[in-house]
Amino acid sequence: MGYLEQILTTAFQAGASDVHLVPGLGPQFRIHTVLKAAPGLDTVGRDVTEQFLKDMVPPDRLETFRQKRDVDFSFEVSGVARFRVNAHYEKNDVAIAFRAIADKVPELKTLNLPPIVASFCDMPRGLVLVTGPTGSGKSTTLASMIDSMNRRYQHHIITLEDPVEYFFHSNRCVIEQRELGTDVPSFASGLRHALRQDPNIILVGEMRDLETIAAAITAAETGHLVLSTLHTQNAHQTIERIIDAYPPAQQNQIRAMLSNTLQAVVSMTLLKRQDMPGMVPACEIMVCNAAVRNCIRENRIHEIPNIIETNRQRGMCTLDDSIKNLYLNGAISWEDAIAKAARPEALHRALSA
Repeated sequence: MGYLEQILTTAFQAGASDVHLVPGLGPQFRIHTVLKAAPGLDTVGRDVTEQFLKDMVPPDRLETFRQKRDVDFSFEVSGVARFRVNAHYEKNDVAIAFRAIADKVPELKTLNLPPIVASFCDMPRGLVLVTGPTGSGKSTTLASMIDSMNRRYQHHIITLEDPVEYFFHSNRCVIEQRELGTDVPSFASGLRHALRQDPNIILVGEMRDLETIAAAITAAETGHLVLSTLHTQNAHQTIERIIDAYPPAQQNQIRAMLSNTLQAVVSMTLLKRQDMPGMVPACEIMVCNAAVRNCIRENRIHEIPNIIETNRQRGMCTLDDSIKNLYLNGAISWEDAIAKAARPEALHRALSA
């Protein structure tokens, strides 16, 4: 076993979610949100990280890295785990970040998500977004939704990923996984061509630019179920981010299109459990009912949090309500509850009452 495989195997066995290799430091493992040096592993030098990269990527991708100074790809340690990898330059040296990917897609019911999330797998068309900061469980949630569909429906599913993380085996569904840089040049290009590939469901790894956003909304408008992610904190911020991506002259039109196509937003953040080892998600859930659609169409986005508050019986939930329930059930600490709240002072008062 080479030194890279040793590092990654040790990290996986320790339960690390992330591994950071920075020249001049020993390998750093993130375990339950805490980043610390891995015991017993040597400092990595600039020549070491450079060689690790050469061992992991083919020459053409290495040349892309030299030009763009960043590259994303996946890497597998046989018999251990797969990793999502980003290599980048740091003080003109190669540094590498690894994210561990479980070898098996977890079942949706094991993710501690609100039950209504499972119903989003049954939607015949429209746009469903899973949002949150990096490392909040977005990719795992979407993978579990695809896995749920694969068990129950006979659909054609196309995924566009950067890079491919979980591998799916076609069960009842036919699943095609296309990786950026290898199978398709961009999310937007993959989306445009996917419409001619007879899909029922399209998963887009991230709606990261206007071209991808526009293509995703078009796909949802034309009768497909589109699943994707954004790095936004809550539902109304997600809607604002999409609309603000367009030039001002087009924003009224996109409000109308989005009000017709958006079905739901799940905004996630992960918190460290205090009742057992591991992490647990807190979620804001917005389902597009008539009131939400009117707010989007009429540019009254600021009213959406109130709509979520008053529709709890229909499965909607604010982030702070989710955090409050986790705290009251003993799953998370007071400090983490307040630190992750959207409105810390209001949550403090609610928990102190």
